[in-house]
This record gives sequence, C-alpha cells and structure tokens, in this order.
Amino acid sequence: MIVTPRFVFLHLHKSGGTFVNIGLVRFVADARQLGYHLPRSLIPAQFASLPLLGSVRNPWSYYVSWYSFQRTRPQPNALFLTLSAGNTLDFNGTVRNMLNLGRDDELLDRVLAALPASYINQGLNLPAAALAPIRGSGLGFYSFLYRYLYGPDVTAVKLARMEQLRVEVPQLLESVGEPMTAELRDYMNAAPAVNTSDHQPHRQLYDAELAQLVSERDAVVIERHGYTFA
Repeated sequence: MIVTPRFVFLHLHKSGGTFVNIGLVRFVADARQLGYHLPRSLIPAQFASLPLLGSVRNPWSYYVSWYSFQRTRPQPNALFLTLSAGNTLDFNGTVRNMLNLGRDDELLDRVLAALPASYINQGLNLPAAALAPIRGSGLGFYSFLYRYLYGPDVTAVKLARMEQLRVEVPQLLESVGEPMTAELRDYMNAAPAVNTSDHQPHRQLYDAELAQLVSERDAVVIERHGYTFA
C-alpha cells in the first residue's frame, strides 16, 4: 500500500497497481510504500480514516494475465505450481482450479500448505491464513482478493478501472484533493506499463464453459464494475 497524509492507495494484485505505486512514490509529496499487496485491515491507525483509493480489472483478463505471467517465470510461485500441478496443466485446467478453490477442500488444503505462514512483502504476498476464508465462499480467486484487500464495505474505496487507469487515477486523486503536478500527469500519460506479460486477447483463451464459470464465481466484481467477456 501507498500512504500519504491525504489518502491511502491499496494495491490489488495484477490490476495496474505497480504502475500507480511508482508514480505516487516518485511524484506525490510524502508518499511512501508500506509492505506489498497489504490489505485495508493492515492500514496503520494514523492513516485509517483517510480516503481509500485502488484499482480493479476485468476478471477474465486477470486470469489470463496471471497465468501468462507465472507460466513464463523461471520460478513460478507456490500458488501457480499447486494449481497447475507443477506447471503441467494448461490455461483451462489451471484457471478452473483457481476458480474452484472455494469449493474444493482438498485442493485448497494443498494450496494453503504451500503458501507462506506470514507476509513476506514480495510477489502475491498472501499468507495461508489470509486465503483460508475462501473455503466455502463460492467466490472466484479474483473476487476473493478484491474483498480481502478492500474490505467488506468495498463501496468506501474509490476504484479506477485498469482499462482506463491513465484517465481515472488522476480523477481519483483530484477527487481527494491531491494536486496533479505536471510531472505526475506526464507520468500517467506517457510512462510505459510495468509487470506486463505477452498473451493473446482473453477472449481467445477461454472456452464457453470456463468463461461462464468466471461470470459465476466473479459476479461480485463483474456486476459492480460493468465488465463483460467481450
């Protein structure tokens, strides 16, 4: 998370947060990073009453980006290795497992055993105890992360859509009284994206059954932000 005297920015995994983090730390006075992918529940008390900002992404796109990024890493993370059966499953099989974590107790137990016991401030930075409440929730992994990071009253957090990040982040900052300096505006307009991965458009990687499963498991995010598979 990024904390300032005027707002807090919460970093949702694979949703444009690294790009925003860099800009805020470089160009916003008194901005500093605390941990990595830490949830709202861990905001220090002195910042807890400040306006909350964040970002969100089309869930169908999230799973493609996550899979593609991990698939090509020299050392994929423990979550990916467990869900992909040691990098042997394809996109369909791996993401289906990811979407079923809340309903497959045996699979979830294997994932929890592979995750760290505490925050490590790198990568996904999701301890086993933080993921455990997905059990029985029926939520897709992305919708679970969304609620875990932003809290149960998500409407209290102002969110920019990743698909319009360069436009909507400046609007959010201005809405909480943060001046948009020329340097920050230039960064938002022209700086290259970060932590990207090469992959086909998400529509080309899903079969109809898997696309429907995302629509069911991630309805929380899809309906609130008006996302569609198209």
